[in-house]
Amino acid sequence: MDRPGLAEFLRLRREALQPEDVGLPRGQRRRTAGLRREEVAALCHMSTDFYSRIERQRGPQPSAQMIAAMAQGLHLSLDERDHLFLLAGHQPPLRGAGGDHVSPGMLRVFDRLVDTPVEIVTELGETVRQNAFGVALTGDTSRFTGLHRSIGYRWFADRSSRALYAEEDHPFLSRLWVSGLRQVATLRGPGSRAATMVELLSDDAEFGALWAEHEVGLQPREHKRFVHPEVGVLELTCQTLLDPVQSHALLVYTASPGSESAEKLQLLSVIGAQSLA
Repeated sequence: MDRPGLAEFLRLRREALQPEDVGLPRGQRRRTAGLRREEVAALCHMSTDFYSRIERQRGPQPSAQMIAAMAQGLHLSLDERDHLFLLAGHQPPLRGAGGDHVSPGMLRVFDRLVDTPVEIVTELGETVRQNAFGVALTGDTSRFTGLHRSIGYRWFADRSSRALYAEEDHPFLSRLWVSGLRQVATLRGPGSRAATMVELLSDDAEFGALWAEHEVGLQPREHKRFVHPEVGVLELTCQTLLDPVQSHALLVYTASPGSESAEKLQLLSVIGAQSLA
């Protein structure tokens, strides 16, 4: 572990970021260059004391999980992330699809979208970022662990996950998840998480029947219908921004202006704000 190098790199990256770069208000009496330590700590989901000790070359060696959180909170590029891991005495994670590290550019877009539901997902439908509005719409889908992180896997392994979607859409969504999983499993090959999902779901009768159809290339419909427990049915348009390097997709849900769904989204914004209070 290069304690002085780690401290200096963290400080320089912190001072290079402005509040608006990470979706924070600037405030009127800001004298600190870049972000404050407490702001970075909050972005990294750790205590201010823990983060501050690292910048001051004190405390124990941060775990790989902590370093990954710092890399994401500081909006580091993949090269910067790998450098941070090495300074902390850890081997960097393998690059490529399936990682949870979101690119700085995609994070900047995500941070600015606060007035509509937004989430960032992997190629297997695993939520790696979700704003408060998104949590109000679908619940906290980033809380899942293991294979259940994938919405497609949950669709067959836990039928209760389907309650969020209009029942008449279930047959199409089943085909959609199977088609997508087949493409990822073929792309990533044996031993991949996608291949493991296929193996574990093979005993499910519905999954097995759809898998036997060998359907590929099925695309999501333009409009998605959600059945929210508090506001009822919402018909939303989903716009997608792709990061081909990390195979991440930023999903932005909007409603047609003046529609009933737009009114319900407005109500959901209040629910999301209350959840943060």
